Amino acid sequence: MARALIDDILLFLLPFALFGAWLVLRQRSPLRWIHWSDQAVRLAIAGAALVIASILGVALTAERHRDGFVPTHLENGRVVPGQFR
Repeated sequence: MARALIDDILLFLLPFALFGAWLVLRQRSPLRWIHWSDQAVRLAIAGAALVIASILGVALTAERHRDGFVPTHLENGRVVPGQFR
């Protein structure tokens, strides 16, 4: 779960990092707010769109288990861990 959250945070921050790199390439200071003020909303929307697209992509391409989950149980005196079948 933590990995998925970190992945989403990194995807959200990707447009900001790319814009900061673009500012450096244009020889402007990425630490000055004046360069970010006009783009902040657009960058946030782009980041949110990336996160939503990744969530939808995972949801649409995830492996489906049709038989369901078999909980942990005993067979012949041994514990069999739960699993998808």
